[in-house]
Amino acid sequence: MTDTRPRRFDLIAFDWDGTLYDSTRLIARCIQAAVVDVGGARPSESDAAWVIGLGLAEALARAAPDVPKEKYAELGHRYRFHFLQHQDDLVLFDGVLEMLDALRARGHKLAVATGKSRRGLDEALSTVALRDRFDASRTADETFGKPHPRMLLELMEELEVPAERTLMIGDTTHDLQLAINAGCASVGVSYGAHEPGSFDVLAPLHVAHSVDGLSQWLVENA
Repeated sequence: MTDTRPRRFDLIAFDWDGTLYDSTRLIARCIQAAVVDVGGARPSESDAAWVIGLGLAEALARAAPDVPKEKYAELGHRYRFHFLQHQDDLVLFDGVLEMLDALRARGHKLAVATGKSRRGLDEALSTVALRDRFDASRTADETFGKPHPRMLLELMEELEVPAERTLMIGDTTHDLQLAINAGCASVGVSYGAHEPGSFDVLAPLHVAHSVDGLSQWLVENA
C-alpha cells in the first residue's frame, strides 16, 4: 500500500559514526591508543567518545590536551594506524539499509554530514550495499567541522532544500548543535557516542533508542 502522507522534510541528513555505522567503541579505543603512543595520558573511554563527530584534528587535540601541538601530526598517524587494523570489523547497525530504502521510496533526499575524512567516507560508501543510496555528502576535511553549520548549509544548497525542510539526525551534541546553527530541525539517537541526557538543552524533535525506533518515527513524522 502506498504511503500518501505528506512529507514534512524533503532532505534528511545523517551523521555516520554511531548513527548509521556501529563504530563508536572502536573509534574511542583507537583514540585512546593513539594518545598513549605519543606519550599522552590515556583519556577515559567516555572522554574519547565525546569528541567523535568532530574533525579528526580537533577531536584528537581535545582528547589529548597534554600532547603538544608539534605531536598532532604523529597523533593523527597513530590513530589512522590503529583504525585501519580494524576497519573491516565495522558494520552498519541492523535495519539501516531498510530504513534508507524506505525513505528513498517516499521521495526524501538523503545526505551524510560527518566528521570523517572524505577518503574514509568514500571507502565506506563504495560498498555494493551503500552505493547510490545517498544524494550528497560532506566531510570535515573538505569544509568546516561540526558544529559549524557550513557542511549542512552546503548540502542544502547542493540539493536545493531550505532549512525548514531539512532534518539532521545524529548521536552527539555536535550533530544537534550543527542543526541549530544551520537553522534545521534535529533528531538524536541514544545508541551512539553521547549520553542522551545531554540532548535536552538542544531540543531535538525526538530521541530514538534504536534504528527500528528511528525508522518508525521517520515514517510517522518526517
